[in-house]
Amino acid sequence: MSADRIKVLIVEDDPLIGKRYQMILSKDEDIECVGVAASGYEGTMLAALNKPDIILMDVELEDKQAGLRATAEILNYMPEVKVVMLTVCETDDTVFRAFELGATNYLLKNMPAGAVLDAVKDAYYDRSSLHANIAGKITREFKRIKTTEDSLLHNFTILTQLTPTELEVLELLMKDYTRQEICKMRHVEQSTLKTQINSILRKFNKSSVQEIVPVLRELHIPQILAQRKGTLPVGSK
Repeated sequence: MSADRIKVLIVEDDPLIGKRYQMILSKDEDIECVGVAASGYEGTMLAALNKPDIILMDVELEDKQAGLRATAEILNYMPEVKVVMLTVCETDDTVFRAFELGATNYLLKNMPAGAVLDAVKDAYYDRSSLHANIAGKITREFKRIKTTEDSLLHNFTILTQLTPTELEVLELLMKDYTRQEICKMRHVEQSTLKTQINSILRKFNKSSVQEIVPVLRELHIPQILAQRKGTLPVGSK
């Protein structure tokens, strides 16, 4: 038996699953289970008391985000701990959030015993062992984020090229005012508003307002503009 065994803490609210992991870990003489917690709160306390090397952390404990919250708190105070997330059904958002918080790996609860032991040892020895489907999810999420950031930068750059009048018109369009309402609010003729909107479309290289507004809303441009009134001039003709 090794003098320094890998200390593992299990955080799992299903006692049967927790017991299964205990049995799996007990079959490897290089691993020692130092505790089993049934909630994120208890897991945080036991982590502080037992100082494990590895934590097998269920994502959904007392609520759907409890495992993620516990992971964030533990790693904030004990960054050297390696956390392997456990779940019955992984989603892209949850997987990415777990790794964003600093989790080392991510396992489905029905993985065979060998995979669990491998995940523990790979985490301990800093070996990359992401399952192919998990690695794919992370890659897709990073790609999605980069695409969104590129789109945000692209569209915000165009916004800075709009005249104050065009920017005000665009903001009103994003608030679902009709063209007739905008004309009344801005005291302009329909032909003037049409010219302004056409200028906006040319700068965005789009043929209709419907191609612009949904994208800007998805990128939270209205909220950004509301927070940056002093940066982008709005309201003067």
